[in-house]
Amino acid sequence: MMQENDISKAVLNLSIEVHRTLGGPGLLESVYEEALAWELNEAGFNVKRQLQVPINYKGKALSTPLKLDLLVNALVIVECKATSRYNELFEAQTLTYLRLMNLKLGLVVNFGERMVKDGFHRVVNGL
Repeated sequence: MMQENDISKAVLNLSIEVHRTLGGPGLLESVYEEALAWELNEAGFNVKRQLQVPINYKGKALSTPLKLDLLVNALVIVECKATSRYNELFEAQTLTYLRLMNLKLGLVVNFGERMVKDGFHRVVNGL
């Protein structure tokens, strides 16, 4: 069974492939997300896209659910960004998602960088 770190390596390599194939930065986040989901599926991963996650507040399910960009093999959250200005808030947001879903690893992939590996950020929740 694949562990979080194995999935992380695959996401990095396939993100680089998507970025290279699409010609680098400049497209909408949703374009990179769809292409990455396709690549992950082709590589044999179970990918859920735009997954709605209910948020419970003091026992009440809030009417505004959380939407994750990608959930890979029910283990790793992948948040896709396409911005020229990276914000560390993306990592804080991903950590909140991890805590809500009781998962250990999240990845923020910023396709807005010239080199996507420079826009690859690991977020851990007790891993």
